[in-house]
Amino acid sequence: MNSSPTMKREEVLRIRLELLEREHRDLDESIAALDAEGRADPLTVRRLKKRKLLLKDEIRRISDEITPDIIA
Repeated sequence: MNSSPTMKREEVLRIRLELLEREHRDLDESIAALDAEGRADPLTVRRLKKRKLLLKDEIRRISDEITPDIIA
């Protein structure tokens, strides 16, 4: 009965990573759809791209925390 209801840090990070990756994909699809229409507001597209870059940085940070580089 040592099973505790709290999740381990790595499990929380993996869930967070999955959510960020999903949001990143959704933004990518939104940007592509706006570009395809040809009448997208440049400011909106710029904001979406900036958010996408921030997500990419956070995804990379979490990925590195989950699987750190080990120099042999």
